[in-house]
Amino acid sequence: MRKWFFILVFLLLPLSAQAVHPDEILKDSGLESRARVISRQLRCLVCQGEDIDESAAPLAGDLRRVVRQRLKAGDTDAEVLKFVQERYGDFVLMNPPVRPGTYILWFLPAVVLLGGVALVLRRADFRKS
Repeated sequence: MRKWFFILVFLLLPLSAQAVHPDEILKDSGLESRARVISRQLRCLVCQGEDIDESAAPLAGDLRRVVRQRLKAGDTDAEVLKFVQERYGDFVLMNPPVRPGTYILWFLPAVVLLGGVALVLRRADFRKS
């Protein structure tokens, strides 16, 4: 029984990784591959931990269609990224630029981690006394 469960999970795993619907795929394979590269650089604003290429959220689907429309209209990859960034802000990029407006995105995890370590060390120090 356990063996069949793992086989089923193994077979279904690729389905969860492909959130792009068949009707979204462009006929031009060059444009489609560019769209996939761009989609991996854009964060799903609903899921936040996934790029729009992996996300099944409706907003991610809308953004995938926008990327493909912009590419079909003749935009470069940089122009597509800039268009989406101007509409949704720096947070939509998986790797946002480091500048004062994005310091919280870049440095908050480190601050929280250091605060947690300091708290644990402080608690450990009180227990020795």
